[in-house]
Amino acid sequence: MRLIDVKHLGRERVIGCWQVGDLLIDPGPEPSVETLVEALGGEAPRALLLTHIHLDHAGGAGALVRRWPSLDVYVHEVGAPHLADPARLLSSAAKLYGDQMQRLWGEVVPVPEQNLRRLSGGESIDGFEVIYTPGHASHHVSFLHRDSGRAFVGDVAGVRIPPAELIQPPTPPPDIDLELWSDSLHRVAEWKPESLGITHFGTIEDPVLHLERVGERLTDWGELARRSDRYSFERHVRDEASNATDPETAATYAHALPPEQQWLGLDRYWRKCES
Repeated sequence: MRLIDVKHLGRERVIGCWQVGDLLIDPGPEPSVETLVEALGGEAPRALLLTHIHLDHAGGAGALVRRWPSLDVYVHEVGAPHLADPARLLSSAAKLYGDQMQRLWGEVVPVPEQNLRRLSGGESIDGFEVIYTPGHASHHVSFLHRDSGRAFVGDVAGVRIPPAELIQPPTPPPDIDLELWSDSLHRVAEWKPESLGITHFGTIEDPVLHLERVGERLTDWGELARRSDRYSFERHVRDEASNATDPETAATYAHALPPEQQWLGLDRYWRKCES
């Protein structure tokens, strides 16, 4: 088991792909595929396990299937159609990233239907248990590796860039749901994992405390977003990282979790609650 830093746009500690045997969890975006393939020594994995289909986690899936046509891709059933036909996914992402889409995410290659393996939660895959963990995304799942006790949780357990201790929950639109996210944190905790593997970035050795802190941070950010505007919230997110760590690590937080996007997801959540 190892974490492969795919060095998105040349920056370390932003996106990590977990390799467990011949399985990869969240391979990252297409511009980082060659870094990943080099780290694998050109050896083909047997399958991809995707926690969700956001481009920083799964944007390179189709390019990997194009390279290795027999590759199985496990993904929640709600996300699967958007891998087969990424048009709506790309349209949604373009609202956030604008003219930076190509630079950030490169070519998003469709995944052929025959490679998709749809999940709903409750499955077992080669030593992994699967649970449905929405809140960050409506199609988010998490994977528990039974032998090691490590839970691979995508974005459910937030962003923590070592060596910093700061936890920031990624809350971009359109699917943020604080109640569902809280339920998902409890569901992961019920697994009693020995550790957590997060995409942004690395291993969490104190899973119970960490999950509790993620829940607290979600509550704090949710309340702050409800009583502030977009620009003051963005400034708060940036200041948190700047005050908690060194400038390089603060820049890595901003890369993994763009401050200008976080209020938007929480504001959308509150407006839905009020409608």
